[in-house]
Amino acid sequence: MITPGPRRHRRAIAAATAALLASIPLSGCGPGDRQQRDDAVPAALRPFYEQELRWEPCGEQQCATLDVPMDYTAPGNGRTFTLPLIRATAGNRDRRIGSLVFNPGGPGESGVAMLRDGGIETFSERLRERFDIVGFDPRGVGGSRPAIDCGADDEAEPTGEADEADSGPHTLHPATARQRAAALTAAEQTAAACREHSGAILPHVGTTDAARDMDVLRAALGDAGLSYLGWSYGTSLGTAYGELFPRKVRAMVLDGAIDPSLTWSQRALSQARGFREAVDDYAEHCSDVVGEACPAGTPEAVRGLLKRLYEATADRPLPVEDSEWGLDTATLHSAVTTSMYTPEEQWEPLSLALGEADRGDGTRLAAIAAGEPPAEDEQNAEEESPATDDETVDSTGDADSALTAVNCVDIPHPKDPREYWEALDEAHRAEGDHGSDAVVAALGCKGWPQAGPGPHRVRADGLPPVLVVGTTGDPSTPYHEAQSLARQLPHGMLLTYEGLGHTAYGRAGACVDTAVDAYLVDLTPVEPGKTC
Repeated sequence: MITPGPRRHRRAIAAATAALLASIPLSGCGPGDRQQRDDAVPAALRPFYEQELRWEPCGEQQCATLDVPMDYTAPGNGRTFTLPLIRATAGNRDRRIGSLVFNPGGPGESGVAMLRDGGIETFSERLRERFDIVGFDPRGVGGSRPAIDCGADDEAEPTGEADEADSGPHTLHPATARQRAAALTAAEQTAAACREHSGAILPHVGTTDAARDMDVLRAALGDAGLSYLGWSYGTSLGTAYGELFPRKVRAMVLDGAIDPSLTWSQRALSQARGFREAVDDYAEHCSDVVGEACPAGTPEAVRGLLKRLYEATADRPLPVEDSEWGLDTATLHSAVTTSMYTPEEQWEPLSLALGEADRGDGTRLAAIAAGEPPAEDEQNAEEESPATDDETVDSTGDADSALTAVNCVDIPHPKDPREYWEALDEAHRAEGDHGSDAVVAALGCKGWPQAGPGPHRVRADGLPPVLVVGTTGDPSTPYHEAQSLARQLPHGMLLTYEGLGHTAYGRAGACVDTAVDAYLVDLTPVEPGKTC
């Protein structure tokens, strides 16, 4: 899923239908040029490294743009990406350490939009005092020019009409030849649309190149070493930077970590298990977290309600207000799984929606699946986010297309459909609908151009201590992946948050925030076994 820090529940429909893609391991470069010498900037790249940023006011922050070469193997060919930047300047200029660059996740999430829309509150007062907080839109994402476009506007709305023999085109587990043919056709259509609209840039939107862009940004900001905080996919971007430029890292926090050593199918199973366990946590703790809003009184009753709704929507979609197509099983699954990211924000709306669905109305669940906030939240967001016409803060772009394209380009996927069906059957046996959903999402990467190094263990000689943060109940980036990444890093430190939801910094409380702040500001190490 889209898995950023402060806006984890946005664009929900992509979250569940592409749950695997949200956090596929992406990092590093090819074996031949891993760990490029940090002091050797090729002459052709110097104009990019030496560019001066022109910061202009945009709301309460400042905005600028950064030019980076589209193709790092031919940086002088005139083709570039222009990346929008945003910063909130340090409150204490006399004690300013430098810039803290962050990535909110995805891939596909906009760092510019995060700060512009109030995300600065995610960072502690201590960090805001000592650092310029700097966000950017990676190449192809958000307000980047050019941006990835997979023709989402050209897609027809699903009809929700079920095929009586095959349980409908949106079945979570395509088991028959007809269902699998339909799933394969849909995946190939998505790939074809991406090639049609963005074929020229697809080979250049991978995480390796985005990490190289981040070094250009570091130099343009005037920092000798990079201070970085990445959530979810941002941990892949940080890992890639650490492998490429280990001696240019001052401090790095990787929160909601992704294990780059997993194959695509291992990652699918890992995340499927994470979501299955998170839904079980919802059933177990629903009453404790949301009280009377919980749609059933006991964990067993919540599990029974979910089972009943899955069975009912598989037979016939529930009616949805002002819609010709109803709530089918796939849409229900999307609403449920995407609500696992931030229990403190999402479990109550999910609970109310499940209660209404149990009474025959799927409208609220369909809205959750479509990423539409409750009416009161939408009104508050409009009041808190002042409109601006400044082009430097443009963060428009198709996040779903970026999520698909970056992940598919970065990690090798099989070309033979039979490999997906074998993985699908195994995943379904192990993790049920969550396993099926993860593998079907990965099918969308069949036949894409490849730019990533593939599964590998981290190699980053010279990298200073890096702080990895793992949440024990994380649905999208399961805790065992944080443990693995921390072991792979040369001096990896692991901070454990015993809790629910995706990522920890900015939402898990003072214990996590204080430890992260002390490391970023003072380079204070986290002691082994530290748990919050």
